[in-house]
Amino acid sequence: MSPRVVLVTGASSGIGEATARLSARRGDHLVLLARGREALERVAADCDALGAATTMVTPADVSDDDDVRRAVAAAVERHGRLDVVVGDAGVVAYGRIQDVPVEVFDAVLATNLHGSVNLVRHVLPVLRRQGEGSLVLVGSLIGHIAVPDMAAYVVSKWGLRGLVRQLRVDNRDRPALRFGYVAPGGVDTPIYEQAATYGDSVGRPPFPVQTPERVAARVLATAAHPWRGGQSNAANHVIRFGFRVLPPVYDRLVGPLFTLAAQDLEREVVLGPGNVLESRQERNALRGTHGNALAGIARNVAELRRRRRVLVR
Repeated sequence: MSPRVVLVTGASSGIGEATARLSARRGDHLVLLARGREALERVAADCDALGAATTMVTPADVSDDDDVRRAVAAAVERHGRLDVVVGDAGVVAYGRIQDVPVEVFDAVLATNLHGSVNLVRHVLPVLRRQGEGSLVLVGSLIGHIAVPDMAAYVVSKWGLRGLVRQLRVDNRDRPALRFGYVAPGGVDTPIYEQAATYGDSVGRPPFPVQTPERVAARVLATAAHPWRGGQSNAANHVIRFGFRVLPPVYDRLVGPLFTLAAQDLEREVVLGPGNVLESRQERNALRGTHGNALAGIARNVAELRRRRRVLVR
C-alpha cells in the first residue's frame, strides 16, 4: 500500500488520536491538528513509533478560520496533496440553555460546527483541484436525536450532518471525491470528563461503549467507502427509531434513561467551562477513566436509591 497524506483534526485525544495511530500503522504521512502542541507532540511520537511515513504537528484551533487556512496551506506545501481529511475536533457542554454561559454555548458551536465549515472551506479547493480524495466528518448519535441538558452539542451535531449532505449535493461534478459521515454513540474517550458542566451531574459514555480504535477503523473505512459510514453500532438505530417513530414515548423515557446511562451520579460536580474555551492538554488521552458502563449504571441505581432514602428520612 502506498502511503497517503492524512490530515486529522482533534488528533490529540480520543477518536482523533486513534485515527492517527491507525493511519500510522498503515504507513501514512500524518498531519496532526489540535489546539495544544505538547499533546500533539506526544501523539506524533507514538505515531512515529507505530510506523508513520512522516508526522507533521500543526497546532490550530479549528474555530479560527485563519488557523485552519494556515494549517492546510502548510500541509499542502509540504506534501503537495491531501488524500484523506478527518474532522474530529469536538467539545461538549452539559447544562440547560439558560444555565450555560453564552461564551461557552457559542464556543461549542464554533468548534463542532463552524470549525468543520472552516475545515471544508480550505480543504475542499485542494480536493477539487486534485479531482479525488476523501473528507470524513465525525458526528454523533446526538446529531439525530435530542437528549437532556446538551443543547449546544445537539445543535452542533445536527448541523454537522446537514453539512455533509450539502457537500455531496454541491460536489456531484467531482465523482471521485468522497464525503463520509460517522455517528458514534458512547465512546471511551476523555471528552466527557473534559466537558463544560453547568448541571447537577457529570457526563459519562452511555452503554454500549465502543473503543476509540473501533470508531477510528470505521472512520478510515468510510474514507474509502462512504456508504460504510453512518451509525457506528446497532443500538444507535434503535434509539433513532424511538425518537422518530414514538416521540411521546421517547420524550417520556429519555430523561430517566439518560440519568442512568449517560451521567455519573457519584462523581463530584465541578461547575466550569472544562476544555471548551481553552485546551487542557494534561487531560488529553486516548481513553477516558469512567470504566465499565454497566457497572456505572449499577452504581447510579444504587446512588438514586440512597438519595431517595435520605429524602424519606
